[in-house]
Amino acid sequence: MNKKPSSKGKINQPRLVRGMKDILPSESNYWEHIRKVTERLAQDHGFSFAATPILEDKNLFVRSIGETTDIVEKEMFSFVDQGGDTLVLRPENTASIVRAYIEHGWVNLPQPVKVWYWGSMFRRERPQAGRYREFHQFGFETLGDGQPVNDAQLIMLAYNFFLDLKLDVSLQINSLGTKESREKYKKVLAEYYKSHKRKLCDDCKKRLLKNPLRLLDCKEEQCAELAIDAPQIIDYLSEEDTHHFTQVLEYLDELELPYSLNPRIMRGLDYYSRTAFEIWPNEEPGARQSALGGGGRYDGLAELLGGRPTPAAGFAVGIERVIALLRERQVYIPGPDTPDIFLAQLGDASRRRALKLFDELRLAGFTVAESFSKDSIKQQLEVANRLNISITLILGQKEIIDGTILFRDMESGTQEVVNYDKVIQELSKRIDKVRNHNDIKITRSENPIPREDENNE
Repeated sequence: MNKKPSSKGKINQPRLVRGMKDILPSESNYWEHIRKVTERLAQDHGFSFAATPILEDKNLFVRSIGETTDIVEKEMFSFVDQGGDTLVLRPENTASIVRAYIEHGWVNLPQPVKVWYWGSMFRRERPQAGRYREFHQFGFETLGDGQPVNDAQLIMLAYNFFLDLKLDVSLQINSLGTKESREKYKKVLAEYYKSHKRKLCDDCKKRLLKNPLRLLDCKEEQCAELAIDAPQIIDYLSEEDTHHFTQVLEYLDELELPYSLNPRIMRGLDYYSRTAFEIWPNEEPGARQSALGGGGRYDGLAELLGGRPTPAAGFAVGIERVIALLRERQVYIPGPDTPDIFLAQLGDASRRRALKLFDELRLAGFTVAESFSKDSIKQQLEVANRLNISITLILGQKEIIDGTILFRDMESGTQEVVNYDKVIQELSKRIDKVRNHNDIKITRSENPIPREDENNE
């Protein structure tokens, strides 16, 4: 970023673009823990990782999400590049996954194709607490099979993610039917809202003409109140739609997953059909709800994008919203694993040898901590203590000359000289003992810090 002198001759400090957010090291344990939970669930359920580019052709989302949605009309970051192509920063990832399914011939793979993703999405919304213009989602998609059991498995997977994080949530579910069912419902819904048109916000008056289903998504208080008494789509489902939805609910009952039938769940994207669901945090009665994640079935999307008819379903979860809830609920999140060893050194020659030894220990499978930039042994052992490491290896000038290394037990403070060539063999024995000991003993005493010249020089 270029720095321009201010009127006072000072250099203006670069600042974040409005609506963006830095992810700081102090937050990293949340991100890493959520990623680990997600990866474990993906592995357990047979989902493979897939990544799509952040930049896509604008038409991909205009066709998939819908021209009359808020995302396409107001929120997409779009631009024309030097070659004249109109590109966007992806506002969501399901359309990108379906594009990949079509483009790379996944239809020729055993069906269903089960993939999961993780990455940045972009929407030019009004910045507010917990909502950014760049936000992160992970999602799971099942493509090539229309059986209700796939819907139920995805819902179970989403619900179990929050259980694994020890978050109390509720499942809200609805059926949007097929396109034919929705067209019948739209007419009835439009008639209802026309009779209450004067109470609608300005945006909803436009939605009434373009896409009445969007009226049920409005968060304005007067519009939300009207939605309570609006006709329900479930009363206009076809026999096939009703049968599909009933089967999904029967699977959820068998799984003993608690859910609420919610006729206002519409998901806000035109490509959804039949099953639609959201995960809400359980709040105090009357609190305004904000979805942590959601999804559903989108059987017509592949055909809409030029592929063959492909039944599919999926869901996505907002990572920033999950982290905000974890903090609000003060849920314990484990930090990084304690390293096996701390590697301390004294003097330039020892530092050079220690740098090489660090890499050899890493390749041997040990996790090693160090503070190579510090010259003081006392300071380095203080770092080892703060990291709660049990074994420190110490290399000084004397050890370099003798071909040895010091093993220091950080709990007792005792030290032992070991032949340098046997360091990995000796560590393997001691690390196993330390790990077994730590399984029983959770805390340990602080160690005295040796004098600067202790056992060195």
